Amino acid sequence: MKLHVRATPNARTSEITGWEDDPRAGRVLVVRIAAPPVDGKANTAIREFLAKALGLPKSSVVLEKGETSRIKTFTVPDSAAGKLSAFSGKSGA
Repeated sequence: MKLHVRATPNARTSEITGWEDDPRAGRVLVVRIAAPPVDGKANTAIREFLAKALGLPKSSVVLEKGETSRIKTFTVPDSAAGKLSAFSGKSGA
């Protein structure tokens, strides 16, 4: 399944703050990540953070689109849908 994420790098702590409607991407999962947006560090950190939060191996979370954008599209297994629906408030993994 496709997962649209709005990333905020350089956050104080890494966390999932919930879902929002974005006019460009539709429903997006808002993720604040502590890594800087330099040399792909934030992308790697988001992928690892999502994998941990969803209880998946890192290799199951693939960045498809948005390498240099705040709005990113990841592919995750369909089995993660139940855990994704639980993200409505703040959550650290």
